[in-house]
Amino acid sequence: MKKILNDPFRYVDDMLEGLCAAHPDMYRVAGDGRVVARADAPVAGKVGIVSGGGSGHLPIFTGYVGKGLLDACAIGDVFASPSVDQMADAIRLANGGAGVLRLYGNYGGDVMNFDMAGDMVEMDDIPTTTVLLADDVASAPRAEREKRRGVAGMVYAFKIAGAAAEAGKTLEEVTRIAQKAADSCVSMGAALTPCTVPQAGKPTFTIGEDEMEMGMGIHGEPGVWRGKLRTADEIAGELMDNLLADQPLAEGDRVSVLVNSLGATPPEELYILFRIVKQRIEAAGAAIVMPLVGRYATSMEMAGVSFTLCKLDDELEELLKAPASCAFWQVG
Repeated sequence: MKKILNDPFRYVDDMLEGLCAAHPDMYRVAGDGRVVARADAPVAGKVGIVSGGGSGHLPIFTGYVGKGLLDACAIGDVFASPSVDQMADAIRLANGGAGVLRLYGNYGGDVMNFDMAGDMVEMDDIPTTTVLLADDVASAPRAEREKRRGVAGMVYAFKIAGAAAEAGKTLEEVTRIAQKAADSCVSMGAALTPCTVPQAGKPTFTIGEDEMEMGMGIHGEPGVWRGKLRTADEIAGELMDNLLADQPLAEGDRVSVLVNSLGATPPEELYILFRIVKQRIEAAGAAIVMPLVGRYATSMEMAGVSFTLCKLDDELEELLKAPASCAFWQVG
């Protein structure tokens, strides 16, 4: 393992210390050191939005704490869920008196701990609601969408729900909009290399130098096939085939698209892929709104890419374009 670190067991703590030291106007560490909150949290009278999950995916999760986005976030070790107490601390820090939305990915440990945290803060008279992201089309068929993993679609849900909360909408309305955004997203990825969890000290899986895996999850969960590395156009074409089969586009539709690096894939390769994404969306008669190309949801140093399509209506598009600010993403 070659990584720039000190003690592997302090990897996340050292990272969070540096994150908040670099951006004190945006972030502050709270609780036991595994909760990051907006520098001005809680915002009185505003619905709070919290997320949480394992480290190793920056900017998700902690990076998206900021105005027009998340209010607080609990973070676990690399690829490991935060504790119940950490999630409860995040909820309390986000509570400005208007209730708190728990907005996070569909992973068993996160679901269990956030549910328990919600029960804990009820004793503090903090009303909470939940929206789960389940956008990975490779992990289950649409008929069993509730079994799908949550991946990069979280970026759109954080942005859209955050804008709704910033606009002063009620907890009920913010929850409705967050669910609408989550239901509008479909994602799928392809991996070329593994990554290494610092505490484990070895790759999460093995794959041949000339191989790739289609549909792999962001923690190395199995995909739909493994085989010889294909060309950029072939990879993009297959990803779009799967996304458009799951959520077809029609003449006049508007869609935002995220072409996301899983960590090691450089921007140059993302733009090679984006050519095909644009061609396929326009061939369906749809228009692209606010495309995103870059590192928005990573998996440590994994080489690979994911595509996310977020189908928009007037409400979602207005909220997507609303101002937001964090260290990794500025809108407006």
